Amino acid sequence: MGTFERYLSLWVLLGIVAGILIGNLVGDSITFLSELEIAKVNIPVAILVWMMIYPMMVQIDFSSLKNIGQNAKGLSLTLIVNWLIKPFTMAFFAWLFLDQLFHAYLEPELAQEYIAGAIILGAAPCTAMVFVWSYLTKGDANYTLVQVSVNDLVLLVAFIPIVRFLLGVTNIEIPYNTLLSSVVIFVVIPLVAGYLSNKLLIQTKGKKWLEEVFLPKLKPISIIALLTTLVLLFAFQGNQIIQQPFHILLIAVPLTIQTYFIFFIAWFTGKWIGLKHQICAPSSLIGASNFFELAVAVAIALFGLNSGAALATVVGILIEVPVMLSLVAIANRWKY
Repeated sequence: MGTFERYLSLWVLLGIVAGILIGNLVGDSITFLSELEIAKVNIPVAILVWMMIYPMMVQIDFSSLKNIGQNAKGLSLTLIVNWLIKPFTMAFFAWLFLDQLFHAYLEPELAQEYIAGAIILGAAPCTAMVFVWSYLTKGDANYTLVQVSVNDLVLLVAFIPIVRFLLGVTNIEIPYNTLLSSVVIFVVIPLVAGYLSNKLLIQTKGKKWLEEVFLPKLKPISIIALLTTLVLLFAFQGNQIIQQPFHILLIAVPLTIQTYFIFFIAWFTGKWIGLKHQICAPSSLIGASNFFELAVAVAIALFGLNSGAALATVVGILIEVPVMLSLVAIANRWKY
């Protein structure tokens, strides 16, 4: 794991602090950034998200899909957990804690926004970091590549109806056109660009050059874009966080419980159906982790930069690494 991935939570905390300071010092002078929109999609955020997601999409080799049948049971487990279980348990835990158990601490309208952010996060399974978690648990690299490729293709057709359904169930109005345009802008375009770039660069420069020269050069761009997005988010949310820092903890509770819950469901099911450790580990970790870049972008597009939904997705980033590293440790301890 690289330095950035290892200390992701630290960078997030520093981004939060920097954003809050900027928001309190020059907040009024950057308000115009939140108003730069096309179809309710914030333009600065869209550019930053493209810079985050494109490097992930470039490294996906969709030719690996020809090996899809080699570990059918593991892939079936991944798809069932990611798309038939995870989004719905996330919605349940968010509703249970933020609307019911914590109702004395949260205003109903704000609680609904936090729930919306959690739902968006839960409907976006991991795309990039799962490669790291798989490597740390000695997972099968080829299988991990296949499951990520399939997951991205399913994301194109399943994300919108799942999010729309769950937000509707929780009585949150959602503009369908905005959700559709968000997926096109934040998933389809980077995915197509990444696929074409991967294919072209391998043909012209070779796979070794792509992996050892091109991708390492892209990595700092992705890091800078992520941190800049966080700073921008918290520049607009600084006052709210200073006034209600306890909300960060309240949001983190259901997100953390959901992460462990999904891992254990996938892990014990995988072991029960006879998956080998190197397949079971990445199958369990992809659902536990999240495609937080997409979740942040969609939450901003739907609810705004200074919304509770956007804040909830950022809390997901905050807990991502420490929680996932604990699950990596569990997977290694339970190796069979």
